[in-house]
Amino acid sequence: MANHALTSTTGQQRSVSINAVGLSVALLFGGVHVVWALLVASGLAQTLLNFVFWLHFIRPGWVVDSFEFGRAAGLVAMTSAIGYAVGAIFAVIWASLHR
Repeated sequence: MANHALTSTTGQQRSVSINAVGLSVALLFGGVHVVWALLVASGLAQTLLNFVFWLHFIRPGWVVDSFEFGRAAGLVAMTSAIGYAVGAIFAVIWASLHR
């Protein structure tokens, strides 16, 4: 698999690194879950969850469990890996559509 995807910008071809796109999406997905883990650790996650459900006209049925560092690390690692894969797949699809 090539390491760069070609994109078209105003008629010019520009190289985009599949690895860079993968890392960007991994940082986004992982970063969101780091914030969630911090909310759980601080005790604010349940309040936020209740508020978001309330905004969507849903009665909260979910209860946030207590914080565990190992689970939080696993969550961030898994979502970062998924983010990398999603970003890399997006870059490959983008490259194939802009040849």
